[in-house]
Amino acid sequence: MRGMVATVRDLAVRTPDSRERGVDMWRALAICLVVFGHWFVVAVTYRDGRLAGYNALDILRWMDPVTWLFQVMPIFFLVGGYAAGASMASHRASGGDSISWVLKRTDRLLRPTTALFLGLTLVSVAAVAAGVNSQLVGHAAWLASIPLWFLLAYLTLVVFTPWLHALHRRAGLAVPVVMVVIVAVADLLRTGLHVPIVGLSTYLFAWLTLYQLGFCWRDGLLRLGRGGAVAVAAGGLAALVALTVVGPYPVGMVGDNTAPPSLALMALAATQVGLILALQPAAGRWLRRIGPWSAVIATNAVILTVFLWHMTAAAVAAALLFPTGVLRQPPPQSASWLLWRVPWLASCAIVLAVLVALFARIELRRSVPRSVERGLWRDGATVLGMAAVLAGLLLVAVAGPGYHGPTGLPWAGVLAYLSGAAVLRVARTRSAPSAVDRR
Repeated sequence: MRGMVATVRDLAVRTPDSRERGVDMWRALAICLVVFGHWFVVAVTYRDGRLAGYNALDILRWMDPVTWLFQVMPIFFLVGGYAAGASMASHRASGGDSISWVLKRTDRLLRPTTALFLGLTLVSVAAVAAGVNSQLVGHAAWLASIPLWFLLAYLTLVVFTPWLHALHRRAGLAVPVVMVVIVAVADLLRTGLHVPIVGLSTYLFAWLTLYQLGFCWRDGLLRLGRGGAVAVAAGGLAALVALTVVGPYPVGMVGDNTAPPSLALMALAATQVGLILALQPAAGRWLRRIGPWSAVIATNAVILTVFLWHMTAAAVAAALLFPTGVLRQPPPQSASWLLWRVPWLASCAIVLAVLVALFARIELRRSVPRSVERGLWRDGATVLGMAAVLAGLLLVAVAGPGYHGPTGLPWAGVLAYLSGAAVLRVARTRSAPSAVDRR
């Protein structure tokens, strides 16, 4: 433990002044809020020997405005675009090509994700073999895999970053502006003219808008000053109120406004972007202190492990504590339910800490510095591997709760993902030593 603390402190001391430390803080804060929010709204029931659960937001409509604080996925895509833009620019400056960047950038994403796939598959197979109710196994595996829908969206943008960044270099702010217009038109067709298939395009264009804004932020195209940033936040908030409280969109930012992403979510995103830009100078000054910056470094070092395993932690905590009667099951409408959230959240945090201790080393492990050899084989393997990985994630994300076979998750999705990850692993190992981009 002392060694880890010393390492983190050393990294904090050696961080160059040029680094935008607030970007790292917003990333860590966003994921931590997602984890807390997911745990808070899980309502677990245990009756007649059967463990089940549902989303308390379906009942607690008074919490709809609170979701404005906890729907922070736009922030993650914004800072993801910033970090990817910085990494891409550095990679290009050193003479690297697009495929080698994709292979390097996806390595840290896929290693902990592969561990989650393997872990859920092995536990599901063992549980079914031991005679555990298959529907319960399927539902638990689905619950644990909820974070994968986000990874699917984010990984898709990462894969296409070299070309998205090239588009940004040509058109700058025009790109996210056009994307917002596309989201607005698609949303109008979906809600006003009832053309749902067109509305599905916002799954891509909404998150792409924030990702491209991250490029713009990194390249200094969002220098609005404090007053301009506050104006953006105020305008976004006004639009959000107009669209939800006055207009036809639901107030809640979980569910209807995210599946698919709506124009109301874009208004919330504008509010968040404005606030971040306004607070960024103060955040940067605060993070020059060793203590806060060390905490941000430590959190980001295991942030993907925390995110991927946090719903597994909830499933494990529920299985351990509700059948044994340790935790009670008051109705979500009661004050007692809110009070019992405290031990529930603490239990989830303890289980997650154990899971992070077990699996964080996979994320923390540094890849051997390599510059992937260029060639037709490498390019083909990368395209094939990434296509299989994304297809596997898609099959898992759209499957929904239920029993999908002894693997817990849909077996076709598991097979596609693991096969693609293996191909990409081989593509990375056929390379020559070089420098590693660790942004």
